Amino acid sequence: MVSFHPAHGISIVSLAAHAMKSTTQEALCMATSESQGTGEPMSSVRTVAHLVYALHTVAILVGIAGAATVIGSFVGSVPSIVAVVLNYVKRGEARGTWVDSHYRWQIRTFWFAVLWALIGWALIITLIGVVVGVPILIALTLWLLYRIGRGWLRLRARRPMYIP
Repeated sequence: MVSFHPAHGISIVSLAAHAMKSTTQEALCMATSESQGTGEPMSSVRTVAHLVYALHTVAILVGIAGAATVIGSFVGSVPSIVAVVLNYVKRGEARGTWVDSHYRWQIRTFWFAVLWALIGWALIITLIGVVVGVPILIALTLWLLYRIGRGWLRLRARRPMYIP
């Protein structure tokens, strides 16, 4: 749980039994972020960001375990579409916090995946571009795994995706 102490003007991080231990460096990073205008978000904003990463992960796992491809499942499945809708609905509440960078990361991951999937599939359909299209789709699959994994790990550590 994070609370704001008006006398000190910085965030004071108190540990709950279920929360991960924060390192001194992470606490300083959050305090620095707050001084840059990116304060601590409401817990519901963080929860939705975790939910979005979880939904994208489910979509990827369905693609791995099922008959669909990872990319097809990621851009066209109900979990991923619900995730992107949640991103847009809750994004306003995340503005001005470090979680905003996660919302942007998640939205960009989805739309760039759609773009590159369309390019890859279009190349494969032409048959001439199979040599280029298949490597694009393989690279896109690896990129999706990286983006979702890296983003979720940084969210769990309460760190922004990048410094604005």
